Amino acid sequence: MGLTVVSPGGHTWRLTERIGSGSEGFVYGVEDARALVAKLVPDPPDPEAYRRRVARLVRQRREPRTVVLLAAPVRLAWPMIPVRTAGGTGTDPVDGYVMADMRRAYQPFGHLLTTSARRAFLPRATWATALHAALALARLLGELHAEGYVVGDLKPDNLWVDESGRVGMADVDSWHFTDGREVFPGRMRTPGYTAPERVGAPAGTPPDTASDDFALALLVHQLLMAGLHPFAGHPTDGSDYLSYDDNVLHGRCRLTDRTSVLLPRSVPPADLLPRRLVELFRRAFANPLHRPTGAEWARALAAETAPGRLKVCAVNARHVHTVERPWCPWCDQAGRGDDSYPDDPQEEA
Repeated sequence: MGLTVVSPGGHTWRLTERIGSGSEGFVYGVEDARALVAKLVPDPPDPEAYRRRVARLVRQRREPRTVVLLAAPVRLAWPMIPVRTAGGTGTDPVDGYVMADMRRAYQPFGHLLTTSARRAFLPRATWATALHAALALARLLGELHAEGYVVGDLKPDNLWVDESGRVGMADVDSWHFTDGREVFPGRMRTPGYTAPERVGAPAGTPPDTASDDFALALLVHQLLMAGLHPFAGHPTDGSDYLSYDDNVLHGRCRLTDRTSVLLPRSVPPADLLPRRLVELFRRAFANPLHRPTGAEWARALAAETAPGRLKVCAVNARHVHTVERPWCPWCDQAGRGDDSYPDDPQEEA
């Protein structure tokens, strides 16, 4: 028997297949002529606070600060209307909301981070696509911060991307924001995408723009380094590899200390990055007081997409790189056993 949800005004929707799940809720298709989905959160820590949070976000759709963010093209899966499950016996109703179906315009962000997914779902993607996606993400985060929103749990799982590098974002209901005098604290954090000052912090420690800026730098690095996490690698100090977060806490990062980790020879070379971006990465990973903001990243990335800043390899037209690199870094990578942007996306692995 399928689920049905009802809005406060009495409108009902029938839910179809489950299309996604996360740490808090589930996303379902919605029977509607419009491209909609519904997110249901079965067990929020404080159900009344969650209902109030969603209601405030729905109301903020009409506020000037949010109207600007929601202008076309759609970049945010913003809550459109609160809903609650209806019908059935013996179970409590579940709260959630209806939002735009991001699948209509985007694909999961992770499809841009691995060679196999790029070849299957984004076959025309090159390093230029990744650069444009990094720029779009930085701009979006900068705009959110300017309007008083903190994402708090910025990670690939709540991001979307298309073949031109446009970026969208979901899980708006987990953000940190204020409405009048009431603060709605960010609730979530994800291993590998948490700023060092929040790793191990007590539950409920609120995020801030600086913690978002750290996660942004991680994601920009992954985009530009073909999915490689900046804190990947086996420690060279004799300790065991435990996690990205452990490497974050100990400052083990190839860009800030190339002797701190061991990485496979097949990963993209570190010197494929333009110098101005390397400087921003080093600032982002060294001191929370001096992390580049989304707006600063956007300016630097826009400069790297300017005419004349990108070069196409003479051997493989899918190998795009910065003009600062005198020879192709992707060919170098291929010579060491891997190729993040192979020349024939249809070729079977």
